Amino acid sequence: MFNTFLRPFVRSVAAPRRIHAPRSTFSRPHRTFFATRRFATSTTPHSTASDPAEVQANQCLEQGTQKLEEGDIEAARALYKRSVEIKKTASSLFNLGVTHYHLKEYDDAINAWKESIALQPSSPDAHTNLASAYIISPIPRPDLALQHLHVASSLAPEDPEIAFNLAAVLEACGRLEDALTYYKRSKDFGVERAAVHIRNVSAKIFGKKMKEAEQTEVPKR
Repeated sequence: MFNTFLRPFVRSVAAPRRIHAPRSTFSRPHRTFFATRRFATSTTPHSTASDPAEVQANQCLEQGTQKLEEGDIEAARALYKRSVEIKKTASSLFNLGVTHYHLKEYDDAINAWKESIALQPSSPDAHTNLASAYIISPIPRPDLALQHLHVASSLAPEDPEIAFNLAAVLEACGRLEDALTYYKRSKDFGVERAAVHIRNVSAKIFGKKMKEAEQTEVPKR
């Protein structure tokens, strides 16, 4: 059904960077969505330096991110879980979801990202990652993926990666005109490979219109 899937974005206490997940797809290995995203910060709007639990939770978050950078996903997951147990924050839940996703624990990833969004609804990265999990789950939910990608796009309308991912899911769902709109937005904001998808989707739309015209044409006597 789907040509591609989204891979999760990751947040860290460090400066923005990328951790690349293994590339894979639903049916066409030569087409993929974007790789991992920004890291989570170790603080929340309500955090205080004098809160011992906050400090300890942040330490576990930092240690977990270090393990994730080293490729030790299970150790990272354990540290993120510990951070959540000490003091639940959007950042710790966000990164916990990433480790679950990498370990193919998709239901757990979905639950973690849902909780992260509940604490920080304005995070486009969390909504995008949640869409990723809905697409790659054993029983895909493109309807829910689209819902969260639309939210992510509304929160970050100039983010080319989100626009590209939204376009790809729309294309897979047969919503070609909408897909074309977001592929064009993605290209306008810097994703050059979106140009190939723009041509492909435009051709699909043209072919669809030609077929509809043939079907509605009055047979000649």
